[in-house]
Amino acid sequence: MTATVSLVAATLFWAGNYVVGETAVTALDPVSLVLLRWAFAAVPLLVIAQLVERPRWREVLRAWRWIVVLGLLGVLGYTLILYEALRFTDAFSASVINAFNPAMISIAAVLFLRQRLGLRAIAGIVIALVGVLIVLSRGSVEVLLEGGFGLGDLLMVGAGVAWTAYTIVGRRAPAVPPITSTALQAVVAVIAIAPVSLALGGPAMPPDASVWGALAFIVVFPSVLSYLLWNRALEVVPPARAGVFLNLITVFTALLTLLTGHPLGAAQIIGGVVVIAGIVLTNLSPSRRARGPAAGGGAG
Repeated sequence: MTATVSLVAATLFWAGNYVVGETAVTALDPVSLVLLRWAFAAVPLLVIAQLVERPRWREVLRAWRWIVVLGLLGVLGYTLILYEALRFTDAFSASVINAFNPAMISIAAVLFLRQRLGLRAIAGIVIALVGVLIVLSRGSVEVLLEGGFGLGDLLMVGAGVAWTAYTIVGRRAPAVPPITSTALQAVVAVIAIAPVSLALGGPAMPPDASVWGALAFIVVFPSVLSYLLWNRALEVVPPARAGVFLNLITVFTALLTLLTGHPLGAAQIIGGVVVIAGIVLTNLSPSRRARGPAAGGGAG
């Protein structure tokens, strides 16, 4: 029961990253937001990693090349593209497109890891793709045929590609305790993006208390607590079963969107339901259960 609550809470916090992040990027540019998020989150993540996982740091640092690549692809690349996308699209649409990530990872695993997909998994991927296309086109056949998709939606597809690459690389990387790995990747992200921020004039600071509150939420909940809760739950719940909980991110994002007074369009709702149905079908397939651990970080 505790593990289930932990998984639900982790996905709720990741959903909050979409909704709060959509507000934060109206006041902070994505580069500043990513820098501040991981700069503030890196220290508590390192402390928690030491207290919870007690890693053997010499052994961990032998995998530094892998950690650098993973940090650039996932913690930095994914979140930077995500926040850039939220400047042009709404939180719910972004979360629906993000929900297609497991299907993209399944396709990449076939191409690069020589894994096989069963008919059920293939059907689930196709169904999820239809749902994504419904969201991208806003339910318009003309938009779909003309390829007139919104910039934010296309950026979210790019974020999905970054996370897919992160996941495939991660499956080849040496085993490192998950919270420790996330903490070090956060350090890599800060080191990599700090010069970019300085070249652009330095990081922008939150202009008022509400934006500081949004940043504090992003640092504490989706950046620290979600990873802690998720990885603690994985000690009890099989990774493939835990992966199904990631579909709650879209559901929670929809609820949070409505609670903040933003209406949802019919195409968004229908597309979201179709994507979730397809991903659940993919997760329930035998080939899906046979694969490695479900990634939580790509959630937000």
